[in-house]
Amino acid sequence: MPRRCSFKLELEFPQPLAGVDEAGCAPLAGPVVAGACILDRDKFPRGIDDSKNLPIEKREAIYGRLVKCSAWGVGIATVEEIDQINIYWARMLAMTRAVEALGLEPAWVLVDGNATPRWQRPSKAIVDGDAKCRSIAAASIIAKVTRDRMMAEYAAEYPGYGWEHNRGYPTPNHRRAINDLGLTPLHRRSFGLVRAIAERDAQPELVFEISPGESLESHPPEVESVPEALTQYVVAEARSTAA
Repeated sequence: MPRRCSFKLELEFPQPLAGVDEAGCAPLAGPVVAGACILDRDKFPRGIDDSKNLPIEKREAIYGRLVKCSAWGVGIATVEEIDQINIYWARMLAMTRAVEALGLEPAWVLVDGNATPRWQRPSKAIVDGDAKCRSIAAASIIAKVTRDRMMAEYAAEYPGYGWEHNRGYPTPNHRRAINDLGLTPLHRRSFGLVRAIAERDAQPELVFEISPGESLESHPPEVESVPEALTQYVVAEARSTAA
């Protein structure tokens, strides 16, 4: 069986310790959302794991218990901010806001990924931290559930894109909907696929005006052309002048 996330990596750090993770870096639409969570190591929900490994029903159930027995915060970077500063820095901004939303300053912060935001607080980045560290996994659940609920609400405002199911990720159905319905204010213009469609839609439409009496149908010429007689020219091979 794969190893479950635990407190093993967290024991060397002082408390209160916060785990931080984000959801929504890859989608074509919607904000990026980060969660921060400080767990009580004596009282926490069982079954905490990387949110991607949990069925939606279990993820929702654990979220419901987490928000009652832990200190937690959510940070959001908008679509406009993503397009302005790019998704990497928007992710860092969302995580900073999530920690600030905790309501208390943690003694240490463990961040999922290979880099931490440019803040002054003690922190460490852990690659695949949401699969190894229980506090980061808890944060991933908070971020994932929060963003999924937001995208479901956006789906009611912009029907047809399937955000209640694909959450804005570039699934085939979402791509087809963009081509059929066009872009919304929630689509990230800084992403290549969205930018290409925006540029295509911005191209001016060519309009052909037909004057009165004119038609696009073909017409035979009024004067028939006379076939030109062709003359064949033959070049004889030069004879040898040698004796």
